[in-house]
Amino acid sequence: MALRCLERVLARLLRIAVAVLTAIHGSLTSRRSGTSVRLPPITNPLLLLSGVQLARKIRRREVTSVEVVQAYIDRIQEINPIINGVAKHRFSEALQEAAQVDTFLDEEKSEEQDLEARLPFLGVPFTAKEAFALRGMPNSTGLISRRDVVSERDANSLAQLKRAGAIPLAVTNCSELCMWLESYNRLYGVTSNPYDTSRIPGGSSGGEGSILASGGSIIGVGSDIGGSIRIPAFFNGIFGHKPTSGVVSNEGQYPPRSGLQEDFLTTGPMCRYAMDLLPVLRIMAGANADKLSLTSEVDLKKLRYFSVPHCGGSPLVSPVDKQLIQAQRKVVETLETDLGVRVQELHIPQFKCSTQIWGAFMASPGRDGKPARSFADLMGTEQRKVWPLWELAKWVVGQSSHTFPAIGLAIVEMAQSSLPSKFIVQQKEQLHNQLENLLGTDGILLYPSHPHVAPKKHLPLLTPFNFSYTGTPAEQMHITGPS
Repeated sequence: MALRCLERVLARLLRIAVAVLTAIHGSLTSRRSGTSVRLPPITNPLLLLSGVQLARKIRRREVTSVEVVQAYIDRIQEINPIINGVAKHRFSEALQEAAQVDTFLDEEKSEEQDLEARLPFLGVPFTAKEAFALRGMPNSTGLISRRDVVSERDANSLAQLKRAGAIPLAVTNCSELCMWLESYNRLYGVTSNPYDTSRIPGGSSGGEGSILASGGSIIGVGSDIGGSIRIPAFFNGIFGHKPTSGVVSNEGQYPPRSGLQEDFLTTGPMCRYAMDLLPVLRIMAGANADKLSLTSEVDLKKLRYFSVPHCGGSPLVSPVDKQLIQAQRKVVETLETDLGVRVQELHIPQFKCSTQIWGAFMASPGRDGKPARSFADLMGTEQRKVWPLWELAKWVVGQSSHTFPAIGLAIVEMAQSSLPSKFIVQQKEQLHNQLENLLGTDGILLYPSHPHVAPKKHLPLLTPFNFSYTGTPAEQMHITGPS
């Protein structure tokens, strides 16, 4: 009992200290960054249609693919100097491919239904996180040492979209090596949140989240190993889906995953409109789409609903903001009123250890016994190894080619065992079994994607563990707080 009381006191003191530092940092950041820059409004009505709607209009020749692609090019050129979401574009190639689509449709004699089945997103532009290989485009993941790397082929998920007729428009910014919730690196710079440019768009798929939310893209491809789809989707008010592990191929991403990391990493769609999520996921999954019941009718009244409004009480994680708890409660009330269902509120103690569980198993050997590749190893090259402490010293004097979060992660990794403790293994198994038994095949769990709304730039350095991970498929949908 005394130990628990001491733990609560220390946790409270830690949170107070973080709150004070956060307030000081926020004040300094506001003075340094100035006021937010407002994005110009969307004026082209084509940018207000979903990908499914655009594809239908293109098939029916109500609009040309060139007109659609040009509309998105114009929007990117208008907003990217403000938000810096696009890392590299391929506008000329995209316009050429759009012209080929229009020529094809002029000559095509197939019925519209048949054309939709074969090429469901014919002529519709899309963007992808720069961590994905896209032929002819950079694939650096924000590493200066990879600045000259150009992909010679497409990642599997992007190839699937291209086979469905979609046209790649650009690759978008991410955090260095995709392991931080702010999308900035030494190669492409800092990406801003389009709703408030003094705030972050999340990461590591933050460039996708930012460009989608600002109307510069309609369909995006992201990846998620610890919140990299969910957090940017939340911070930017778009829709993101982290599928079941193994449904969408992770092939063609950098950095390559090792050890048990492949079990955590998933590739999934990020979209401005909810109606695009399912058809895009079906395309990206390819033959694996048959593993999911994507075409089955679902009676929402027959599902079971659960709500976890808090993070579990970990001293490493900030408490969830009251406005987010209220917003989630509003969702609960809507479900109970409109569907007549009961939403059961839960407290899951194992969520308290979720950060430690994630960190320990990310560094664990794979099922084949091969060790996970270290983060410091990924930061360097065969010719130039990275020594984290020396890199930190270089960073202090402004001579490092790496970001502070990447260096910090490499240092933390040095002190971490490659094998999780017996306690962490037990907590993971208990959490996994509890969620499996709880949700089954018809359970829905409501849970905050992050304890706060999008924070000011660099503020996450004070709260680096503000994420939880369960290993389950997840959907991020934007909600509004109580009026």
